[in-house]
Amino acid sequence: MIDLSGKSGVITGGARGIGRAIGLRLAAQGADVCFSYRGNSEAAQATVADIEALGRTAVAVQADVVQPESAKALIDTALDRLGKVDILVNNAGITRDDLIMRMKPEDWNDVIDTNLSGTFWTIKAATRPMMKARAGRIVNITSVSGQAGQMGQANYSSAKAGLIGLTKATARELGSRNITCNAVAPGFVLTDLTGDLPKELLEEARTRTPLGRFTSLEDVSAAVAFLASDEAAFITGQVLAVDGGLVMM
Repeated sequence: MIDLSGKSGVITGGARGIGRAIGLRLAAQGADVCFSYRGNSEAAQATVADIEALGRTAVAVQADVVQPESAKALIDTALDRLGKVDILVNNAGITRDDLIMRMKPEDWNDVIDTNLSGTFWTIKAATRPMMKARAGRIVNITSVSGQAGQMGQANYSSAKAGLIGLTKATARELGSRNITCNAVAPGFVLTDLTGDLPKELLEEARTRTPLGRFTSLEDVSAAVAFLASDEAAFITGQVLAVDGGLVMM
């Protein structure tokens, strides 16, 4: 079993869905967890309680990582409350789906700002303490949409594809300080974020998946825990597809 005892992890968008599952997985394997949430304080406190029930320290920080100062405040809070940042998981994301010809400028900008720029600002904030410690694990949550594109998701697909480039650039920049940066690309996960997708699209995705089911929260959180662990010490700049074979590259 992967052992993260003594580690401290930061997760963006950690109150619900994939981020919550990742927080619980890291805690179950020994890590203390600090996570950001945008506005749902009830969900955030419920996640804190669940992590603490596993015997780990949990810190919830209301922060919108689109703002550089908020991303820095998240990392500073983690350093203050947990003492260090060993693991950073960039999970915060939104969708604003529409066809290109109908997409509003604000829907393009909001998705790029949250999914891509927010990740950049959080990595930037974590870089100095990780470099000082000469160690760190960064995991970015991208998507099959960023690998293969998705109709009606030009903004989301672009942001998630951008995350892959950001992952590789970060891996090259920080590798000399023993900091790895990888990405996890889930297939379709049934969360609040995918709840508005047409049933026909979801069923098509399921039938096109060689393993014949949707990606589970446990599938994603297990992959993140592996990349955050010592077992993945010599893996960097990679995209780990957790999609049941939906996208083969």
